[in-house]
Amino acid sequence: MNWTRTADLRAQVQRFWDRGDLLRASVSSSLIWPVRLSLKTPSADDLSHRFEAVRDWLHAFVATPHVRIEWRDWNHRVQGAQRLPSVVWVDTLQAALAMIGKTSQAQRFATMWQQTATMQPALLDWMSRRPLQALDLIDRWDRLLAVVHWLQTHPHPGVYLRQVDAPGVDSKFIEVHRGVLIELLDLALPPEMIDNSASGISQFARRFGFLEKPVRIRFRLLDPNLPSLSGCQGLPDITLDASSFAALALPVDHVFITENETNFLAFPPVARAIVIFGAGYGWAALARAAWLHRSHLYYWGDIDTHGFAILHQLRGHFPHASSFLMDRETLLAHRLQWGEESEPARHELLCLTAQEAEVYDELRFDRIQPRLRLEQERVGFGWFEAQLSRLL
Repeated sequence: MNWTRTADLRAQVQRFWDRGDLLRASVSSSLIWPVRLSLKTPSADDLSHRFEAVRDWLHAFVATPHVRIEWRDWNHRVQGAQRLPSVVWVDTLQAALAMIGKTSQAQRFATMWQQTATMQPALLDWMSRRPLQALDLIDRWDRLLAVVHWLQTHPHPGVYLRQVDAPGVDSKFIEVHRGVLIELLDLALPPEMIDNSASGISQFARRFGFLEKPVRIRFRLLDPNLPSLSGCQGLPDITLDASSFAALALPVDHVFITENETNFLAFPPVARAIVIFGAGYGWAALARAAWLHRSHLYYWGDIDTHGFAILHQLRGHFPHASSFLMDRETLLAHRLQWGEESEPARHELLCLTAQEAEVYDELRFDRIQPRLRLEQERVGFGWFEAQLSRLL
């Protein structure tokens, strides 16, 4: 039997709630009342062959609270005169909310709406589009509004998030809620206070004029004769913020970048050279160092699809960069060290040389072995030293 039950009626009203329709209706005239619900009733055949079941269904259905039932009279050839539901209505918002137990939530939303209309009316559009999300944030809404107000009164603040002095707000709160704050601030702030070139949660600070944590670059001098920082002797391991690194202007001929820390630490002395502990896909900070563009730059990554993807990204900032130990000869010489790449890249990489692209294609199309990779730390150190000598 698929006749409409009380639970089915509640489920229909629940769908109005789940779409946000009932919350919107609590603050606007977005729904026209009464609302008609779908109804499937027993057929003539049901009355003939399942009369007892129909009577039990009807008894339970009549007891459904918060709905108005319209009836139709039916003269059945076997059972005689019968009266069955023909239409079911929910007459008011209050009835709909009571039916699914959401009266108090809607009242809280309406209060939240009035508060926002008074303090930040530009955000009402967001609340109307995302009423359920807004209701989920009700216990934090005062603090979210406080962040919005603070930025309205401190455009392009030029401070760290830690320095936002709003009631109940700390940097952790802002960081956790960056996603929703971006949507709210985009509505509440004038366009000139927003840097639209910065998008996504990770660029929240730059988008709204906060200071960002400085990117730090770690490098080692490979030549003791290179100028160093005061107190640093020999071949020091140094970490600087990106701005300080860019200002160094070291007199080097060779710059090596490796993604593996052990390779970084074990890199042997090389005249007029440094080695940088790699930055993955984030090369913009290195690109600020003009003196790097005048050096021979070598990237040593894993021989796998993502290693070549990183090399491709690096060449977007340093077109002259060369790969190191990412060739077919090195790959085939280390069969015993081969491993497996969990999620290979498959897209085209246009910034590879012909030789690099050939190896990349062999990897992404599984021509040698499925998901093949050779991690850089598995390359024999003797092989590395020999190739380094040939390079220099």
